[in-house]
Amino acid sequence: MTTTDIDTGTEKMLARVEDGIGWMTYNNPARLNAMSVDMTLAVPGILRAFRDDPDVRVIVVTGAGTRAFVSGADISEFGERRTSVDARAEYDAAMADAWRVWRELDKPILAMIRGYCIGGGLLTAMRADIRIAAEDSQFAVPAARLGLGYAFGGVEELVALVGPSWAAEILFSARRLSADEALRIGLVNRVVPVENLEAQVRELARAIAVNAPLTVLACKVAIREALRTPADRDRARVDELVEACFKSDDYLEGQAAFREKRDPRFRGL
Repeated sequence: MTTTDIDTGTEKMLARVEDGIGWMTYNNPARLNAMSVDMTLAVPGILRAFRDDPDVRVIVVTGAGTRAFVSGADISEFGERRTSVDARAEYDAAMADAWRVWRELDKPILAMIRGYCIGGGLLTAMRADIRIAAEDSQFAVPAARLGLGYAFGGVEELVALVGPSWAAEILFSARRLSADEALRIGLVNRVVPVENLEAQVRELARAIAVNAPLTVLACKVAIREALRTPADRDRARVDELVEACFKSDDYLEGQAAFREKRDPRFRGL
């Protein structure tokens, strides 16, 4: 196993590349992995490092410890960071940069969720393409209990994922949903026993990592475009990526591996 650590600029965020998988860990377990501003500022750099590393085929996002994925923003910083107009503008700019990188990332992302997945933590999980949760996971958006205004982008993504009625209940009530409820409404892909969580995430990540990268890329972009309104879709890029698959060496390798009854060795070329 080959592992390369990435300097994140803060001990509260960990990042490494391990056998084709990029791991990003929110590392603030004493505060249930609540996101401080320095953690938020570190995320774009980590994701860009994964984006630019040709060895990274898939990304896994998780939280340190056993109690939380991410429990939301660090409320202890709200007085200083999110009260005055200037402070809010700085914080919002940092958040916008982080979310922009999430949106633009073309590599598949898995969220490995255990414990609290609350507020900004749920938004982070929704940035992933696939969410796998342990049975002890809990999900909520507590904005209505804190008097916060909830930005349209987050509401839009939640509605797209679970529909308007469930989005309304989650946002209006601010109550916590169990892992089983989250699974039932489509908030997560699967729920697994705590002791099996990492093994199942690793298995799925490895399965994605050995597949043809150009095909995975074309599918991810197509899914993203399908969620846009028809007038805003970049069909030309999707068609271009599909055509690139058919022109690739990997397409020939896939056929050869099928004929020879062996596993393909895709290179993304």
